[in-house]
Amino acid sequence: MCGILGIVAKSPANQLLYDGLLMLQHRGQDAGGIVTAQGNTFHMHKGLGMVRDVFRTRNMRALRGNMGIGHVRYPTAGSFQSPAEAQPFYVNSPFGIVLSHNGNLTNADKLNQELFQTDLRHVNTHSDSEVLLNVLAHELQESTGNCHLDPDAIFAAVSGVHQRCEGAYAVVAMIAGYGLLAFRDPYGIRPLVFGTIENQKGKEFLVASESVALDTLGFQLIRDIAPGEAIFIDEKGNFYSKQCAENTALNPCIFEYVYLARPDSMMDGVSVYETRLNMGSSLAQKITQSMHHLDIDVVIPIPDSSRPSALQLANQLGVEFREGFIKNRYVGRTFIMPGQQQRRKSVRQKLNAMSIEFSGKNVLLVDDSIVRGTTSREIVQMARDAGANKIYFASASPPVRFPNVYGIDMPTRQELIATERDPDEICREIGADYLVFQDLDALKLAVSKVNPVLSRFETSCFNGDYIAGNVTPEYLDTLEAKRNAEQTVSQSASKTQLDLSLAVSD
Repeated sequence: MCGILGIVAKSPANQLLYDGLLMLQHRGQDAGGIVTAQGNTFHMHKGLGMVRDVFRTRNMRALRGNMGIGHVRYPTAGSFQSPAEAQPFYVNSPFGIVLSHNGNLTNADKLNQELFQTDLRHVNTHSDSEVLLNVLAHELQESTGNCHLDPDAIFAAVSGVHQRCEGAYAVVAMIAGYGLLAFRDPYGIRPLVFGTIENQKGKEFLVASESVALDTLGFQLIRDIAPGEAIFIDEKGNFYSKQCAENTALNPCIFEYVYLARPDSMMDGVSVYETRLNMGSSLAQKITQSMHHLDIDVVIPIPDSSRPSALQLANQLGVEFREGFIKNRYVGRTFIMPGQQQRRKSVRQKLNAMSIEFSGKNVLLVDDSIVRGTTSREIVQMARDAGANKIYFASASPPVRFPNVYGIDMPTRQELIATERDPDEICREIGADYLVFQDLDALKLAVSKVNPVLSRFETSCFNGDYIAGNVTPEYLDTLEAKRNAEQTVSQSASKTQLDLSLAVSD
């Protein structure tokens, strides 16, 4: 769930990249980075923390050039404590390449071995994004035997990446002295869009994880990058595109619409806001048909992503919609926080219940999902402490029962409250009087109603169907063991990225 950005402009790109990353900050608050290109020279600044904290005026002045890429990260593969794993990553051969990646490679360990033993390349961190960068660099070298780089050679290299890499990946990269490259995995799991703007100096291009970054910077959304497609914009602003994979099929991650994306974004031709309204409608239908015995006085959303669903649910049930929780905007999202204890501690710092909306009432709380259950349990207790009579709980998505291996921080089964529990058991665990989940078919319909072209989705966290790559029980066991080790051992002291004359945040 990282956010990526790439721009080819006619004037300095640093401020556009900074402003664009602010619009993608919801996709990651762990680290941020920007690289700009000035001729054949890259200028980099990156570090741990939010965008506003990583970049100072002196850093921005040093980011010279009209082309650049940016990244905001929360940790999936690799260590959240290591500044060396902040992106973008850099290699100096061939040509010089920087890359930012959203997603997760499921065969990163195998690729790492191949890179070292066969391709003679060294990966210096535990990040799958650095693996992906080196695979791309090797394929570029293979496609340019005479050292002449053109769009055909670049697209041939991306084809090689698709043949070797498994999992989910949306990528922006820059090749020194040539231009900006962006591509998406053959399943289109992670989102990637591009747009343009015309000014007196000519046409500028912007590639981003979500359309909201384009909207706020004045760019017109052109379209999504298709699964398996690559686009290349050279330094002069010439645009090229090509389908670089065989047997492609659009299967966007449905959790993007549930929680990850901003409601004002358009992804794969779908308004995120509209899908969340539809989720509320389908929940209302389920409650009306089979749970009409619930004596609901008021519907209260758990801010922020569940608000459209809760509003629509209340309207269709004919029940009052009220804001019962006030959110502290200066506390980070608990879903992103890496430690269970940190998430639990932050809930009450993040939300405060207003007793006037709870006292003596039967309350239906609506959230986008229940993942670990820590936040839900704390919120239910807050509602009781505020005087609620009965507390019903509705989730706009189905139970999260399986690890997500495609770039969302749901890696271990023991962390998921729904693992080996039915809804009644989950209800008791979070302390609610009644619990209702969205049905998976209804969730799919909530999205496909907005764009009927979408009929297939990546839904592995709900049903365990891993569509990209060979995800075996052994792979999941290994992933969980690695996750547990990273929670107990600090990686920051043992992993450092080579300086290579590229500055990182101080």
